[in-house]
Amino acid sequence: MRQIILGAALAVLAPFAAQAQDAAAGEKVFAVCKACHAFGKNGVGPDLKGVIGRKAGTHEGYNYSAAMKNSGLTWDEATFRDYIHDPKAKVPGTKMIFAGQKDDKKVSDLIAYLETQK
Repeated sequence: MRQIILGAALAVLAPFAAQAQDAAAGEKVFAVCKACHAFGKNGVGPDLKGVIGRKAGTHEGYNYSAAMKNSGLTWDEATFRDYIHDPKAKVPGTKMIFAGQKDDKKVSDLIAYLETQK
């Protein structure tokens, strides 16, 4: 009976384990982002240091699109996930030209990495 219960519990929890965030893997995913973004300075895109928890369109010294400034978004995990999947769908009029990252595992890893950059 214990084996059946343990097996059932593992079957239920396995999908969550597959989605575990890996900051080291997220650093590799961030390599694509480096073309426009950095930590500690603005570039083609805004500085991403401390982005998780920040209100969108507010980092000092970056010239955001009106769409981003007026989006009303705050970069929490769910909002960032939606945005990075398809930036132009989440914020029509954004200046970001990235087509999006559709791989949920890579997005989870990227978020874990961004959270280390406070």
